[in-house]
Amino acid sequence: MYAAKIPMIRLQNGRDKRARFGHPWVYSNEIDMTPEVKALPAGSVVRLDAPSSEPLGVGLFNPRSLIAIRMLSRDPKAVIDQAFLADRLTKALALRDTLYAKPYYRLVHAEADGLPGLIIDRYGDVLVCQFNTAGMDRLREPLLAALDEVLAPKTVVLRNDSSARQQEGLSQGVEIAKGKLPSPLKLQENGATFFADLAEGQKTGWFYDQRENRAFMAGLSKGKRVLDVYSYAGGFAVQAALAGATEVIACDRSEQALALAQKAAEANKISNKFKILRGEAFSELEKLQEAKERFGVVICDPPAFVKSQKDLATGSKGYRKIARLGANLVEPGGFLFVASCSHNMEPARFAEEVAKGVGAAGRTGRVIRSAGAAPDHPVHPLLPESAYLKAQVYQLD
Repeated sequence: MYAAKIPMIRLQNGRDKRARFGHPWVYSNEIDMTPEVKALPAGSVVRLDAPSSEPLGVGLFNPRSLIAIRMLSRDPKAVIDQAFLADRLTKALALRDTLYAKPYYRLVHAEADGLPGLIIDRYGDVLVCQFNTAGMDRLREPLLAALDEVLAPKTVVLRNDSSARQQEGLSQGVEIAKGKLPSPLKLQENGATFFADLAEGQKTGWFYDQRENRAFMAGLSKGKRVLDVYSYAGGFAVQAALAGATEVIACDRSEQALALAQKAAEANKISNKFKILRGEAFSELEKLQEAKERFGVVICDPPAFVKSQKDLATGSKGYRKIARLGANLVEPGGFLFVASCSHNMEPARFAEEVAKGVGAAGRTGRVIRSAGAAPDHPVHPLLPESAYLKAQVYQLD
C-alpha cells in the first residue's frame, strides 16, 4: 500500500515536537480527531502530518487506543508490504546472529526492532509470534510471508492470548499457523538443555530475557545450596546445578512447569542434586524459614506483581515481602537475586523496595549487580519505560 493512497492524520497545533524527534508513539490527544479519522478501521496504515501539513512518516492507527499511532517509518513514502517487513526482519535477525551462536532468542522485540506490537521468539526452526496491536494483526499475512522469505521456519505458533490484545479490541487465542508443534519443545540456553510448552506455557513458552542473569547467578553457585523460587521450567536452577551447586531446589506452584524443570534436570544429568518443591512462594519461603533452612544462593523471579498503575502500592509491598523472605534464607556471605518484570514498577522504586525488604529481614549487605533484560530484548531509546525487567543481586552479611 503506497503512502500517497493511505489516509492522512494531522497533529494538533503545537503537538508535533515528540513526533519530530522520532518518538514511536502518538497519543490520541495529540491528533486532530476529525469524524473521518475516528471512522478509520482499527489497525489502518496512515500517514502522519505536522499541523503545517509536512509529512512526518507512516504508522499504524487505532482510534480506540490512547496510543493512537505506532510509527513504522519516518519516511512518508514508505510502502508497508511484505518487502518492508522482510527488511525489518532481516535486520533483527542480523543483530541476534551477532549476539548469539545458536538460534534460540527473541527475534523481534516490538518498537525497538521497528515492528511495534510484534513479539517473535525463535526456537530453532520454530517461531512463536504475538500480534499485540490492531495494526500488526492486520499485517499478519504479509508478515507470515516475510517470515517464510527470511527464515523459512518449519512451524509458526501464534500466541495471540495476551491481555494487550484485549486493550486493542482484538480477540484472543492460540493457533498453529504453519507446521506441527513438538510438545514439549527442546531448546538450548547457556549450554544447557531445557523444554518449553509453546502452546500452553506462560507467554511464548520461555523467558529469554533472563539469559544473562541466569548465567551470572550460575557463576555464584559453585559449592552452594541454591533455592530457585518461581522456578517455572527450571532456568536458574538447572544452570546453577551445572555450574557446580551442591543442591538445587526448584519451587513453583505449577505442576506442569515443574515437570518441565524435572525433564530438564534429567536431560542435563543433574537429577541427583535437583529437587522440586511445589507450592505457593510466600508460604513455602516461610516454611523454609521455620525449618531454619539456609542457602548460599536464593533466587526470586516472580511474575508481575504490578500489572497496572492501580496495583502499584500492593505490588510494591509484594516485592518488599519477597525480598524479606528470601533474605531470611541466605547464609552469611551468600547471595540474593530479586527481579521484577512489571513495567509499571520503575527501577528506583523497585530497588528501594528490595532494600527495605532486606533491611526488614535484619540483614546488611551490598548490591553487586543491577541488570535488565538480555540484549535480544533491546529498548527503543525514546521508550525507556519499555525496559520492563529489573534485577538486583545482593551479597548479604
